Amino acid sequence: MVVQLQQETIPAIVIKSVKKPSFVTKPLETIDYLPPLPQQIIQLGTWLASYYPSPLGVIAQQLLPPNFGTIEIKQPKISYKPARYKLPTLTVDQTKALSQITKSDTYLLHGITGSGKTRLYIELAIKTVAQQRSVIILTPEISLTAQLAKNFSAVFGKQVIILHSQLTIKARQMVWQMILRADKPLVVIGPRSALFSPLKNVGLIVIDESHEPAYKQEQAPHYQATRVAAKLSSLHNATLVFGSATPLVTDYYLAQQKHKLILRLNSLAKVSDHPSTEVTVVDIKNRSLFGSGSVYLSRPLLSAIQTALAQNEQTLLYLNRRGTARLILCENCGWQATCPHCALPLTYHGDSHRLRCHVCNFQLPTPVNCPSCNLASIIFRTVGTKAIVDEVQRLFPGASVQRFDTDNKKAERFEQHFQAVHSGAVDILVGTQLLAKGLDLPHLGVLGILIADTSLQIPDYSAQERTYQLLSQVLGRVGRGHRAGRAIIQSYQPDHPVIQAILDDDWDQFYQNELAARRKFLFPPFCQLLKLTVRRASVNSAQKAANTLVSTIQKSGLSVKIEGPAAAFHEKFQNKYQWQLVIKAKERSQLIAVIGLLPSSSWSYDIDPVDLL
Repeated sequence: MVVQLQQETIPAIVIKSVKKPSFVTKPLETIDYLPPLPQQIIQLGTWLASYYPSPLGVIAQQLLPPNFGTIEIKQPKISYKPARYKLPTLTVDQTKALSQITKSDTYLLHGITGSGKTRLYIELAIKTVAQQRSVIILTPEISLTAQLAKNFSAVFGKQVIILHSQLTIKARQMVWQMILRADKPLVVIGPRSALFSPLKNVGLIVIDESHEPAYKQEQAPHYQATRVAAKLSSLHNATLVFGSATPLVTDYYLAQQKHKLILRLNSLAKVSDHPSTEVTVVDIKNRSLFGSGSVYLSRPLLSAIQTALAQNEQTLLYLNRRGTARLILCENCGWQATCPHCALPLTYHGDSHRLRCHVCNFQLPTPVNCPSCNLASIIFRTVGTKAIVDEVQRLFPGASVQRFDTDNKKAERFEQHFQAVHSGAVDILVGTQLLAKGLDLPHLGVLGILIADTSLQIPDYSAQERTYQLLSQVLGRVGRGHRAGRAIIQSYQPDHPVIQAILDDDWDQFYQNELAARRKFLFPPFCQLLKLTVRRASVNSAQKAANTLVSTIQKSGLSVKIEGPAAAFHEKFQNKYQWQLVIKAKERSQLIAVIGLLPSSSWSYDIDPVDLL
């Protein structure tokens, strides 16, 4: 439907019919070239509005493409003729897991990196499509859609539909209309928003890399895609599969408590005569292991890169820090470049010679002299990915080097270069966690983790889990059976228990340790979380508002535990000061009730936050 709202014509979704009101109403205009939305999508939107409290208008934006109703695409066509492709034979582990997925239910697929989880997804999709039911495959990053689309298109041809936010508005509307009008099963691949595809009969939902925080929506309605997928699968009576080499502690615990099947894939899918990955740990504090013209790349890593280049193999250098330098200061007076709006350190980007805030995107030219003492004594510290690219190009001038992180322009993004990377045309990849997720790179021979403990320093209850996930995932890019692999891990804390658990590939021990810590300090899965944030013009005002809300919650008699108030991790943001409360409860209903107590628009909330930063 399209409705008149004041002077604007906007799209609307009819949820139900009601009696005619006593006041004057305006007529609805039907978009008659489209069939109605599937009932399950309407039900999902209604549930979403109550589970992640949000106005229905915000929910409707999730269900419809941008500028809905402005573009009519006449009879979009889909070729349902599947491609012919011989799939690899299922492994013993894959066959066993497949035999256990016998009914519409929720399954946790815990498979080591390289164990062939995607092959299992394809087999499940084949069975689902044969039953004339559609499939949704979720991926945490748009950059991973190219690889998944390649694998699924080889089997399903043009029945595979890609849907994500980087398509043009017209392309997204066209794809959305194709899905809505489809009269045969489709395989829809995309990030979390693909859950809202207007599919009529969904039989399978797969959440690949289900541990990734990218499945959490940062804006209202702040939904967690795994929970939305669980609701959608129940509305369609569909099979739901959570796939990960490093499952979330919460997901694993809840699967055990609810007696859901946990399927293990413990061996590589690709049979290989190559030895297991050779792992070398370099203590960054031991500076004798560095030199040879580089302060960032150790001698063992430089040697491995040189060998890989000689053998026509790829190298992946992982550093979860963007930019060229993360700290700009004056060695004479101590001045530091910080964002005037957020009070956070600015990052230097050498390619544009500008300083940038990675929170609010404030930018300014890099100063030549110190703004405080006027001396030419500015120094740059704490390396980022752009500096590593400069270093590698200097040390290996004949190599093809490409950087992949969220600073990439459209033409530089990974999905635009997937074929070149996959074919081995790029010699050295430099990137952040974007390269750590789910990629199968057959030419990769060497992995370098430049600083393994970066995320361990983050003051959050999820820091150790996130470190384990990231490092395990990036280690999984090498040694997948294509060729012998070598990994060099540079760390300031090589003896840290999390680093040791990763080196020992001991997820079960890590899980038990992390679960014990969560139980002791009351964090998920032993409670549900709500993060409340107030933004005010002054620190005193923010603190006063937070204290007032604490008093209101305490007087309400709700069964919750209040932690705080305290200054937020990013205390200043866009010239406002942020203070926050963390609310813990056994029952979600208690958190929903707290949200109802929020006094003004200066407060925001995030229920089921992935972190408390």
